[in-house]
Amino acid sequence: MSLPPLAARLSGLQSSAIRDLLKLTSRGDIISLAGGLPDEQLMPQEKIAAAADAALARRSRLQYTESAGWIPLREVLAARESARLGRTVPLGEVFVTHGSQQALSLLAEVLLDPGALVLVEDPAYVGALQVYRAAGARIVAVPLDADGMRVDVVEQLLARGERPAVVHTVSNFHNPRGVTMSPERRRRLAELAVAHGFWVVEDDPYGELWFERPSPDPVATYAPNVIRLSSASKTLAPTLRVGWMVAPESVCRAVELLKQGADLCGSALTQQIAADLLADTDWFTAHVDSVRAVYGERAKALVAAVRGRFGDRVVSTDAAGGMFVWVDFTDGTDTSALLPRAIEQGVAYVPGAAFAVGAGHENSLRLSFVTSDTTTLTEAIERLGRAADGRPQSRS
Repeated sequence: MSLPPLAARLSGLQSSAIRDLLKLTSRGDIISLAGGLPDEQLMPQEKIAAAADAALARRSRLQYTESAGWIPLREVLAARESARLGRTVPLGEVFVTHGSQQALSLLAEVLLDPGALVLVEDPAYVGALQVYRAAGARIVAVPLDADGMRVDVVEQLLARGERPAVVHTVSNFHNPRGVTMSPERRRRLAELAVAHGFWVVEDDPYGELWFERPSPDPVATYAPNVIRLSSASKTLAPTLRVGWMVAPESVCRAVELLKQGADLCGSALTQQIAADLLADTDWFTAHVDSVRAVYGERAKALVAAVRGRFGDRVVSTDAAGGMFVWVDFTDGTDTSALLPRAIEQGVAYVPGAAFAVGAGHENSLRLSFVTSDTTTLTEAIERLGRAADGRPQSRS
């Protein structure tokens, strides 16, 4: 007996290559530079436990909460986002979601009709590609360079008559490319959004993880039709599943209607935990400073190892923040073909083709530096070098 068919929109969707790779590299003998997972050793376990105990002292924390998020958390976020954006962010413009990925998914339903045009960066954040493909959007790639999204290419597309509904950008320490959009391009993108009437979704989970200088002012500083997403996953812990959106109230109310149909509301318990930690500004500042220091040291070690081992065979980003280094092979190395040999040597990464909007990036790869110490990162690049050199396995 055959089962009834599934919805047609699933036909073009594929599982994330990165999530599939994480299953493959879960063995203890493999150094994984593949996953974008924050280091659990740096997560404030005791502080989270204390906040959980305080929350559980009240039975009301076991109850449903508002669909838009627990009000005290939204108040904390409104204060933080007001400081970030240089304006007063009203409570009605702050919406809490089950991680920022849920915000992205709900926004796609609110902002896009099937066939609507979405501009994304290439290489792209794969979570965004999954969302926009599921929404039936027409996706057009905009290249990146060292200053982030090529806004001049956006202008060229507009001049040719393209009319995007949404432009999506990971503006700070891009996943996977590692670059940050320049202040000039941020202002210009905001100007274009106002002039041509499209939305910008500014996806910013990494903005607080800068190593040498703070991230530039958000794109949302410059225009009202920029929707800003962020998350506690990279600074506190992914298990809290606390993300948020700053958007015009009309967008927040539309998202609220859809969220009620998806999960009614988030967890009052984890939202109170997040509120307690984020509201303790002195502690949170010191905590993020310590995370930055560790990640910054690891980023420098990884970049130095890559450049020392491969020389002019590669060009890599400098990793001024965030979690990733992007490496381009200049000698034609196919990183998808290289991956099985790398795993045999005991190291894993994500091939660049996994982030391509269409084809491309066959000679590139993404490395994450956050979950291993500097000695382990150096060993990982030595293993990768042996794989790229075609040398026999020599690890113990």
